[in-house]
Amino acid sequence: MRVIHGLAAARAAVLARPAMGEGVLPEHVVQRMAEVFGTPLTAEQAVQRIIADVRTQGDDALLRYTRVLDGVANPTLLVTAAEIEAAYATVDPVVLDAMRVAAGRIRSFHETNKPATWVDFGGGLGQLVRALDRVGLYIPGGRAAYPSTVLMTAIPAKVAGVPEVVLTTPPDRSGNANPLVLAAAKIAGIDRIVKAGGAQAIAALAYGTATVPRVDKICGPGNLFVVLAKRAVYGQVAIDGLHGPSEAVVFADDSADPRLCAADLLAQAEHDELATSILVTNSARLLDAIQVEVERQLATLERAEIIRHSLEGNGFCALVDGYDSCIELVNLIAPEHLSVMVSDPWSKVKGIRHTGAIFLGAPSAAAIGDYVAGPSHVMPTNSTARFSSPLRTEDFLKVTSLVALDAATASALVPAAAALARAEGLTAHARAIEARALPNGSAD
Repeated sequence: MRVIHGLAAARAAVLARPAMGEGVLPEHVVQRMAEVFGTPLTAEQAVQRIIADVRTQGDDALLRYTRVLDGVANPTLLVTAAEIEAAYATVDPVVLDAMRVAAGRIRSFHETNKPATWVDFGGGLGQLVRALDRVGLYIPGGRAAYPSTVLMTAIPAKVAGVPEVVLTTPPDRSGNANPLVLAAAKIAGIDRIVKAGGAQAIAALAYGTATVPRVDKICGPGNLFVVLAKRAVYGQVAIDGLHGPSEAVVFADDSADPRLCAADLLAQAEHDELATSILVTNSARLLDAIQVEVERQLATLERAEIIRHSLEGNGFCALVDGYDSCIELVNLIAPEHLSVMVSDPWSKVKGIRHTGAIFLGAPSAAAIGDYVAGPSHVMPTNSTARFSSPLRTEDFLKVTSLVALDAATASALVPAAAALARAEGLTAHARAIEARALPNGSAD
């Protein structure tokens, strides 16, 4: 990992990071898009083409893109109950037990955060909290299976009371959904599972097809094409956010264990080549020790090539003076995950304003948060923690304001309301307001 010395240089490195979709696509992806569409396209152009096709051709487009992009000879869309049961039976019982542990903790956490309907009958005000009717979840495929993401997205939706949850996930080349994903879907209570991935799955959820019902909100992470598709359909449906490659910052001082710091950096880089792992420290001694540990541990890991590519391409170590500079840099990065490995971690929480999740102290590994801690691991990336939050029960609810004023309260409010209406030049508004103070509701 490259080393950056000083706050100014570290700030410059953070601010120079490309925004979502600005990076250069790998050449093999560019060539593949030209083959599929018959002409060179940018990622955004390809996504727009896919969305238009799914919107007009429905299931036919879904099946065609599954054949062409996923290499499935004879694709089918819906996962049957028999497929789910067969997949569930193949999963190691130890893994199933682990999923149930995770599901229990996730459910418990989100049940404590569920907003409630309230009405102040005396004041005539309140709010009605209702679940969305139907939610779509996107679960990535590719190099790894993500049953944890099924649990982390579906359970908050179910806790919120969403009546129908639809899951889409890319099939393998045999046309099958990943057994771990199907097992997790069974545990989470998913209502419908569709074997479709990429931008085409997002388009199907947004606009509906004969097989895929139109949803009210789409949640879940994905690759660049999925993120661009979510951005394109936003407004037609709600989305949870534009979640890009995973990222983590380790904020550590001289008291930290370099072995654990290195392990956390490597764990984050393991996701894919685009993941970001950053060390922020005020200790040169610790930085040197972590660099040694990274190399030692990397040699023993199965996904070493992916990790090294991630660390060299996107990771860095920032050595700055003092805790205040460390915290300033952390807030600028606004990372998805933040591990605080300092001598008194609780004392630093107040200054940390921008991050998806804070993991305090050595026992609280960010990787535990990925699976069983309780809060959803679907969190803001690419510095969007400055203004957004992790996936929560609230993301699957909507609020209706309730106004039920009694006559006395309404009459008392008429002068102020009418004055504001007339100041805005809205005479009809003013008359509708003033009518409440006239006999028999006259608007004259």
